[in-house]
Amino acid sequence: MAHKADLVIIGVCVGVAVGIFLALLAFFGVRWYKRRAHLRKCVNDHSASTLPIRHNGVDTSSILSESFSNSVTVKVLTYPAKTSPLSKWNKHNKEQLVSASGLPRYSYKDLQKATKNFTTILGQGSFGPVYKATMPAGEVVAVKALASDSKQGETEFQTEVSLLGRLHHRNLVNLVGYCVDKGQRMLIYEYMSNGSLASFLYSEEKHALNWQERLQIALDISHGIEYLHDGAVPPVIHRDLKSANILLDYLMRAKVADFGLSKEEVFDGRNSGLKGTYGYIDPVYISTNKFTMKSDIYSFGIILFELITAIHPQQNLIDYVNLAAMSSDGIDEILDKALAGECDPEDVRSLARIAHRCLHKTPRKRPSIGEVSQAIAKVKQRRLVREDSTMSFAGEEFSGVVGCIELQQNQLKTMTSIAES
Repeated sequence: MAHKADLVIIGVCVGVAVGIFLALLAFFGVRWYKRRAHLRKCVNDHSASTLPIRHNGVDTSSILSESFSNSVTVKVLTYPAKTSPLSKWNKHNKEQLVSASGLPRYSYKDLQKATKNFTTILGQGSFGPVYKATMPAGEVVAVKALASDSKQGETEFQTEVSLLGRLHHRNLVNLVGYCVDKGQRMLIYEYMSNGSLASFLYSEEKHALNWQERLQIALDISHGIEYLHDGAVPPVIHRDLKSANILLDYLMRAKVADFGLSKEEVFDGRNSGLKGTYGYIDPVYISTNKFTMKSDIYSFGIILFELITAIHPQQNLIDYVNLAAMSSDGIDEILDKALAGECDPEDVRSLARIAHRCLHKTPRKRPSIGEVSQAIAKVKQRRLVREDSTMSFAGEEFSGVVGCIELQQNQLKTMTSIAES
């Protein structure tokens, strides 16, 4: 009887102990979940506190060249800044992310020497100053330094390193290295000697682009975007396409630059806030806060109209385009004066029709970047065929003239021989 009583007591004790253990486990689990939810809310509130809407005037261009954008960040919301207990871990995690990019890492001293103690400045932007640098092997590069007080720049730095560490295409500006040293963050790019597309369209200091150059630039840009949308895994949305972010190399070939606002097309359920540059932002994105590949297509349509008109988006470009759309040849009225008499009007209208499709108010009715690339290539091919035909016709005329001269020479020789006999 006593033995059974002992077993009952032991059973009760074990049951109580298990119950207490489960209760503690549930308590700490709920507490951990609430703490994690609170931290996530803090991070989201902090990330939503700034909306990097960039302003680019008509006399500005992008980084990595002699010309440079004069972008600013507009703060719209004013949530109080909150700190997270995970900040130290996040910083360590970012360091690991940069190290895993596979890009060469340079010391602060290396770049200090390459930039002549940071005196070879190319310009200043929202990210920070950009310097021209000559590396020990002799190659010329552009060094983009993160300003010490730039909070948005830290995010852009991590984004560019993580993305460009794996993205490589002839129509993307190549990231060749980075620096995380002495509290400094710097990105090292290939140097684009001819500056930005914006500088050629809006600066009087540079020669006006001819139609052939503009067509090739449009095709180069489309190939760069096509790689991001269709070639990268997972696909990448640029989110800040504009003429100031299109850079030109020494051969005048165009490359897409500035991936600080870019995102992989992976839905994570987070609201990242409105980002981009006034004049290039898809109206649907503004109303829905949802950025898709078709938003990039809209921005590219704006760039196409810039190439045609040399009118900046912040100088009522869309109003001019809408007026021109009222007649079949309306685009001729807003054609860049530098192109007058230099290009075939039908080529201009064809490119304008492509741009119009990119700006369709319904995103799903906009073409894919692959369709846009093919359409631009056809415009260029038609132009080349026309030039070949013109040259062939000119060649035939030249051959006819030569034939007449030879016939006359033969007749003269015949007459001379007859006279001598």
